[in-house]
Amino acid sequence: MLLNFRSPETEAELADLLAAAPTFGLELIVLDASSDKDIEKAFATFVERGAGALVCGAGSFLHSRRERLAKLAAGHGLPASYVLREFVSAGGLMSYGASITDAYRQAGIQAGRVLKGEKPADLPVHQSTKVELVINLTTAKALALRSRLPCSPAPTR
Repeated sequence: MLLNFRSPETEAELADLLAAAPTFGLELIVLDASSDKDIEKAFATFVERGAGALVCGAGSFLHSRRERLAKLAAGHGLPASYVLREFVSAGGLMSYGASITDAYRQAGIQAGRVLKGEKPADLPVHQSTKVELVINLTTAKALALRSRLPCSPAPTR
């Protein structure tokens, strides 16, 4: 897992994955990426330790480097999962998370209400409820994922 330890989202993201990893029998390698230099070191460590996949955390620093992160993951043959579809648009393998577009739309609606005279303190708090799973098939084919995944017959009823 690649996280920016300076990001406010890090604590919650890490807690969730640390709780889930043992359930699947996985060892979690958690590395900090708070600078560009950290990113290079992290990928070298992932390769050295034989990481089989990458989960990339949230936050503006990692988001602003999404093209680079997607390229590094693909270049090292690491299937990577991200929290925003913008990483997939930049060449990442897959994302699963709240729609940032929907969150921006909600923010625009709230701003419009304030501009029309409503008091910000009187507005309800909104949380994004639209969740997306996005998969980049070009990246999946380039990583040859089909040949690396165990195949099992379709379930019968």
